[in-house]
Amino acid sequence: MFDSHVHAGPDVVDRIGEDEDILQSYVAAGFDGFVLKGHYESTVGRAAALARRSGLAVVGGVALNQTAGGVNPAAAAAALAAGGRVVWMPSADAHTQERAGLPRLCDRDTRLSREVYAVPPVEPHAERVTELVLQLVADHDAVLATGHLSGPECAWLLQRARHFGIRRVLLTHPSYTVPGLTPGEVAELADLGGHVEITAYQLFHQPGCSPQMLAEVARAAGDRLVLASDAGQPDSPPPPEALQQLIAVLAAHGVPRSRLDAAASAVPAELFLR
Repeated sequence: MFDSHVHAGPDVVDRIGEDEDILQSYVAAGFDGFVLKGHYESTVGRAAALARRSGLAVVGGVALNQTAGGVNPAAAAAALAAGGRVVWMPSADAHTQERAGLPRLCDRDTRLSREVYAVPPVEPHAERVTELVLQLVADHDAVLATGHLSGPECAWLLQRARHFGIRRVLLTHPSYTVPGLTPGEVAELADLGGHVEITAYQLFHQPGCSPQMLAEVARAAGDRLVLASDAGQPDSPPPPEALQQLIAVLAAHGVPRSRLDAAASAVPAELFLR
């Protein structure tokens, strides 16, 4: 199995374990690898160190939040040149995050700016810098992940990704609170070429989320479904267990087990590694 979304310490919020702890949990569970995500710093170097120590496929990238300068081509270029495999569009500092009242780094220190980030069509003036980020992702054949941006922004990113020849686009938990898309909207974005992520975090922590809703999203995604833990929180199960619980719940709600197994192994491995 390959978990394409996990968090570990050190981080600005509490995590269930440090990098080495998370690594050992995947080794013990027999996983092939994982994607280490951080909202506030590049995880490229940390992932490379874990991969060297373990032999697992561990990859990292950068999220284009305020700590990276927002939608900043220089941050993307540095992460990709150092071996990063994914660029996440704004997540914790996306305009959707602020509007939903979800946690941000600036909540922890009021001296920090509450600036938020968006891309077209929400922020037309961001077109030039966003397209340069897309060109860089295409140059490195990396993964473009949509972060917490809205549905219209995801659609715009998919259309421009196709223009620039990006082969790997991941819709970051599109049915989560941000961006909060319906199964029908998810299906439309999958038809545009996006892989659709569902996370165990949604199952455990998303207000109003139900197994039935996640199963509908899984069916809408078709063979573009990607299952991930998005775990690492102290009040979530260990990441490998969290992902396995998500698979079991979706299977119990009628999603074919063969599709679920592929969505937690071959599909994300193909997306991130090959």
